[in-house]
Amino acid sequence: MTAIEEETNEETPWHLSGNNAPVFDEITVTELDVKGSVPPELNGRYFRNGANPQTGTSPHWFVGDGMIHGIELNAGKANWYRNRYVRTPMYANPNTDRMELYLDMEKGGFDYNVSVANTSVIGHGGKILALEEGSFPYELSEKVETIGPHDFGGKLTTAMTAHPKICGETGELLMFGYSSLPPYLVYHRVSADGELVQSEEITVNGPTMMHDFTVTRNHSIFMDLPAIFDMELAMQGGMPIRWSDDYPSRFGIMPREGSNNDVKWFDVDPCYVFHTLNSYEDGDEVVVNGCRLREIWRENSDIGVSDDPDPADAPMMWEWRFNLTTGGVSEKQIDDQGSEFPRVPDHLVGLTNRYGYTVTMGPGSDGTGGSIYKYDLTNGGTRTEHTFPAGHFPGEPSFVQAEGGINEDDGYLMTYVYAGDTNTSYLVLLDASNVAADPVAEIHLPRRVPTGFHGSWIAD
Repeated sequence: MTAIEEETNEETPWHLSGNNAPVFDEITVTELDVKGSVPPELNGRYFRNGANPQTGTSPHWFVGDGMIHGIELNAGKANWYRNRYVRTPMYANPNTDRMELYLDMEKGGFDYNVSVANTSVIGHGGKILALEEGSFPYELSEKVETIGPHDFGGKLTTAMTAHPKICGETGELLMFGYSSLPPYLVYHRVSADGELVQSEEITVNGPTMMHDFTVTRNHSIFMDLPAIFDMELAMQGGMPIRWSDDYPSRFGIMPREGSNNDVKWFDVDPCYVFHTLNSYEDGDEVVVNGCRLREIWRENSDIGVSDDPDPADAPMMWEWRFNLTTGGVSEKQIDDQGSEFPRVPDHLVGLTNRYGYTVTMGPGSDGTGGSIYKYDLTNGGTRTEHTFPAGHFPGEPSFVQAEGGINEDDGYLMTYVYAGDTNTSYLVLLDASNVAADPVAEIHLPRRVPTGFHGSWIAD
């Protein structure tokens, strides 16, 4: 039994148990143990966000104060590790119900400065932003200190998704905000230098949770899926989202600089997609890859939390093809093994990609630890993997391009790994061209990094 297992008991919710439990101290460590060699061309910082409730408790795994865990690399060395809470109004008022702060009674809407900023972190337009889909982003410094909310000079008047897309060719930031109140969906386009230049209201069938979307070089793609807001659940203080058998599943494809009238909607089989891998154009078709779930939150249940889970309920890699000329749709399952948190190289977002990377959501059936999958999507979706030792569990892999790299997979996969045998964590660097090989480097930390959500490599 590990130390962290001894700290929890059967009454502790799963999302606050084991390595999901929060850490409460903020530390800076400059003497880091490195196993292997850090590639000298990696100059920048890896930041990863996650929910870390400072009170020690939260009603759901999506809820909790954002905490950034960062490591700086430079010239083959690991300069520091530090973790910091994102200082938001929710952090400043830990025992106040969010809705008390979030509801703006004077304006009859929401105060988007109120956030937990706990889902993802990106770099764009010279700014580092911590994101949570119900609010404005929060700007951070390179040393992981909070600067404050960022509303793009007052031009952003909606919440901002935690999953914007930075075009691999133009550097534009494409994003949206959704709401339980009209307008339910607003699309935004931000120039490469950080100016919000376009906002468009998009008509959807109702108030639905749109966690992610995707883009190609010329299109933005919305997923209008059956996870809908339920005010009765909200008033009960529970997760205000539930599955609806009556709400149709569809994808909407709009020219990047288009408007609501330009959206073409395509019906698909009922499903939910928390995270897309990527999208690109193939002749008249738009191709979308992502991790598909059959459904979520029927009767307000949790995702993947069961004493006897059905493997078919896990998120799995799928492909959708939408023909913009004929209106035809094809849907294809790529893999029958569950995985999530899909990523492609940042420079290929919206462009044709061959490879994609995901992480498994639990231990292997043979008692091994978690795995990182690499998919070859041009070869039938064949999968190779890096399997970690028993009790070692990785998070979402970020791809970092190698200096002088020619092939798409010339680079490194970077993520934190929890080591249950020592109750600590390490940053692992894998060779993306040979993921099954031993790690290129491991940067060991004197503490554990709790299970979190999304991260980014932000180069100098």
